[in-house]
Amino acid sequence: MRKESEIIPVSRQKPLVLVTPDAAPHAGGRGISMHGTRELLARLGWSCEGGRANLANLPFSLDDATAGSETELQVAVAGRRQDVDLPRLIEQSDYFANMAKRVVAGDSPRRLVTELERFLEENPSGVWENSWVRFPARLLSPYAREILEQDLQADRTDPSAGRRSDVSRFLALDAAGEEQVRLPVSYLLKIALADLLGTQATMPSRVRETGRRLMTHYLNDNTSPETFSFHVVPLRKEAGTGRALARETGKRFLLTQFLLMYANERFALKESGQHALIYFAPHPPIRQKELNGLISDSFYRELFMSPCLSGWDRGEEKYRYMQLCHQVLSRSQLNAVAKLREAGIIVNNLVVLPTVSNVSLANNGTHVSLGSRRMAALLSDARSGFTPLHEKQLGDLVIKMVEHFLPLFVGTYSAAPYRLAFTDFHPELALGFLPHELDYTHLRMIWRRWKKKASLSVFGQPVTPFGPPWIDRLVSTVFGLKGDFVADYRLMDYLVCLLSTSRSPALDGRPGNGDKLRRDLASLGVFDDQMSVYLLYKLREFDKMGFTGFEGRYYSLFPSLGTDMANAVDLQLLLTALAFKLIAQGDLHHAMIPDDPSLESERRQVFFASAIGIPTFFVRRQTGNLFLRRIIERVKGTRPSRRYPGYIRVPVAAYRLALVEFISEQGADLVEMLGLGETIRDLRERLVNPGEMSAAGRLTRGILNGMGGKDPLRVDASEFNAGAEHHYRDTLRLSHLEEAYASLLDDCSQLELSAREGDGPARSLLGSLPLGNGACSFLRAIHADLMQERLDAATLRQLIVLTLSTVHHDTDSAARFINERPADGAVPPSVCRS
Repeated sequence: MRKESEIIPVSRQKPLVLVTPDAAPHAGGRGISMHGTRELLARLGWSCEGGRANLANLPFSLDDATAGSETELQVAVAGRRQDVDLPRLIEQSDYFANMAKRVVAGDSPRRLVTELERFLEENPSGVWENSWVRFPARLLSPYAREILEQDLQADRTDPSAGRRSDVSRFLALDAAGEEQVRLPVSYLLKIALADLLGTQATMPSRVRETGRRLMTHYLNDNTSPETFSFHVVPLRKEAGTGRALARETGKRFLLTQFLLMYANERFALKESGQHALIYFAPHPPIRQKELNGLISDSFYRELFMSPCLSGWDRGEEKYRYMQLCHQVLSRSQLNAVAKLREAGIIVNNLVVLPTVSNVSLANNGTHVSLGSRRMAALLSDARSGFTPLHEKQLGDLVIKMVEHFLPLFVGTYSAAPYRLAFTDFHPELALGFLPHELDYTHLRMIWRRWKKKASLSVFGQPVTPFGPPWIDRLVSTVFGLKGDFVADYRLMDYLVCLLSTSRSPALDGRPGNGDKLRRDLASLGVFDDQMSVYLLYKLREFDKMGFTGFEGRYYSLFPSLGTDMANAVDLQLLLTALAFKLIAQGDLHHAMIPDDPSLESERRQVFFASAIGIPTFFVRRQTGNLFLRRIIERVKGTRPSRRYPGYIRVPVAAYRLALVEFISEQGADLVEMLGLGETIRDLRERLVNPGEMSAAGRLTRGILNGMGGKDPLRVDASEFNAGAEHHYRDTLRLSHLEEAYASLLDDCSQLELSAREGDGPARSLLGSLPLGNGACSFLRAIHADLMQERLDAATLRQLIVLTLSTVHHDTDSAARFINERPADGAVPPSVCRS
């Protein structure tokens, strides 16, 4: 007879039956009964007799999770106005010529042209963010030209379709009749890699194949370049868990730097006055925002929307989709003004209308995806009984729980420091997309508390800008109104999540709920039903993505990949595993976190309050969110609100410490199993001493050091924000480069040690590289010239081939680990442990 603690292998179990919402609705009639879920978890071996969770079997527990990241980078081209593509394109455009003719005819005010001329003329830094580059086509190797021709096809799967209709944007003759190539820097990276592969006849075949594969990891769909992980990263305790993904991300950033340096030399960009740069920076560039206010929305899209040359078979279709995204977000911001009026935040008709072109798509962040091998094994095995319906039911519940903990990440691990002047405090500008992310009650609360934090008052009376810039500047000067400093303004300036409607909750576990919400929001003018629903923590479904897990989309800028990103990934993994543990124990179910827009807004308000730096938030004393109640009970310093009867006033700092206490208590066994004790200790330090330890504090200190300042509020807002851009472009770029280079040197050192100890693959790999005294000696010898960008194209080729070799080794090592340790969903452990 089988013991009660023994788990039946999944393949021998009876098919599982999902209890649908219609069959068993919980209170409110909208959620999913957890009866079927408890049965499901027990039969999969995730929970044991007595309601305990079986940690060894849980998704995202030890050796189960895999990870990958997608990074968005900022590019710029440094050079004179007459040499760089962006100013040349503007000056030679039909738009500029037509505006000049309208001014001459008296149909438009002269300032429209003079301000645009001033933008082109007055650029003391000589830096043109998101400019394209131009160079002679003859400089491309045959293989690079072949790749370019493939990507210029209207349909890469159908050669008979011919070229794209917009090919003249990329290939044209100059005044001397020579063919020129004109490319965005995001695509230049891919072409640089193709060019290198086409010029290295003796490159080892396995390294060449790695290079060809990596070309697909350089995307060209947004204003900024996007790259995604070169291989699936197993999150292993022995490898430092999150540190493994941070190292992969760093190596990807490093190779990207090498490729751009190579392009600068190989395609004579620096020689022709175009010095291309790439770096991490969270905000849309200041000058790009300024230009956006001077031109039409369609001309803005022509200048800055990426043409989608890489990553899609039909690039022009993707390009039209990206144009749609820009149009929708621009319209959405205008519609937000009406919501502010309805919420009572705008009380008269005096508003500063946002421009009809929104620059928020030019923001840059990092997305971290976690996958579960156990769940993927179950979903790929029809006999398991675990279906996409179960995946959706559990996934939505995990997201709802994790959202309560997201304030721990904001400003702590990543940040986007920003100064707002008093003149920026028009609610229709400062609040960004918040009217689409929070309900009116929490929107009013946040706006009132934000104005108080920023000391926007005169003689005790609240005051906001009046409208005319000269009046606002005068008021600011006379009454000393400095505006505010925000730790992560990217989260305010971009649509990071969408609030559900009363009829279409996004996270109730129902299949297709996201599609229904999109249709609802499209009818309200907030979104478009062709676009994917924006969420802070998003389910990645097996049938669509090829893996099952969750994507964290709330990261802005990491000061350090090795510490900040690594620890953030650790915490993201721990929270995801903890959610499954609580579900398996019966301590978390959909009814605890009802799917109501006001309750959704209630839990998310803390996230935005943390981004702004607001010290308190308010929760209904009798909130229907039972899970939030469990957390609030732990928070010190709460009291009944005098302003809002029936509400509790909750300090944000104390709430975040209570979240750490909850994790430490409820997830103590997971912390021990995953080896994340140091991560929790580090998190506490960051929260207790944010000025010294947090990402926001360290980034702000670095920006101020470069300006000779000590307090962001004592620095003019425009000067601080310009100083931040300079810090990201120069100091932080070099810091990230040094950090990643040290990891590459460490990897090569380990490879050389393995080769000396008889490791065949390592010896073969290093032996195929013509580096003379060895990889480490080569890296040390060129370090100084690399940091000064003085390496020639030949040396850069050697460096890139070496880096590709280590990527090949990393990919093989990760694949061996995954293949040698099958997912426990397929071969489950046989005993529940206490």
